[in-house]
Formats: sequence, structure tokens, C-alpha cells
Amino acid sequence: MDIVLIIVALIAAVVGLIGVIVPVLPGTLLSYAGMICISCVDGATITTTHLVVCGVISVIVVALDYFLPGYFTKLFGGGKAGVTGATIGTFMGIFFGLPGILLGPFVGAVAGEMIGSKVEFNVAFKIGLGSFLSFLVGSGIKLIVGVYITIQIVKAFIDILL
Repeated sequence: MDIVLIIVALIAAVVGLIGVIVPVLPGTLLSYAGMICISCVDGATITTTHLVVCGVISVIVVALDYFLPGYFTKLFGGGKAGVTGATIGTFMGIFFGLPGILLGPFVGAVAGEMIGSKVEFNVAFKIGLGSFLSFLVGSGIKLIVGVYITIQIVKAFIDILL
């Protein structure tokens, strides 16, 4: 059973890191699930306190991922149409690979504001930049947490081997 948990933990860590960039995958939560799996293996050095702290941080990161786009879009002057456009652009961008993932929220926010709020392009562009910035900030936070959890999984794996 330990071998299965280790394999699942390592796969969850790798897929979790991919999920930091790909919006459809819950990257941080997948990495955390891997951490839980490896903590159940005999010889793992991950404490319950560490699991709880990482779990709370993972939940906060997931919540931030939902609130940041709206916050940044509004911060840059956007309204409901921009937030909706950024959300649609985020999901549509997945179908266009990495450029779509990076530019989807921006294009969606710009289109949403121009169509829904009838603002001029320069205003919509500024709002789109806010949406893009939220993607970068959110991805950065997810990357930091995902890498940290992955490092903990790898350390636990090494401890188990030794």
C-alpha cells in the first residue's frame, strides 16, 4: 500500500505543478492531496501540524484564485462585464495552449468591457491589463505554494527511502 501512496503522491505533485498554470486543474489542492498521501506512508516525516498549515494555505490560495481576477479588474476600473469577460477568456484560452492561457483573461476582459460596458478601447485595455496582472499574481502565489508542497513531498520520499 505504501508504494501506491508514494506513486499517487508523486503524480499528484507533478500534475499539481501543471495545474498552477492550467486553470482547469486545481493545482494547489492536487499537490496538497499528494502531501496527504505521502504523509500516510511509514517513515514519512511530515507532521500533522505541517499538514494542517499547508491545508489552510492551500484553501486560501484556491479562494484567492477566484477573488483576484474580479478584484484586479475592478481595481483597474472594470465592471461586471470585464469580470465576466475575463472569466470566459480564462476558460476559452485553455483551447489555445500557453498563449491562450496567458492572454485569455486579458482578451476576455477587454472584449467584455467593450461589448458589455461600451467603453473605448484604451479604457478596456487598461482593465484588461488588470485582469492579466491578476493572472500573474495568482499564478505566482500558486507556484510558490505548489513548489513548496512538492519539495515537502520529495523530502518525505527521500526520508522514506533512507
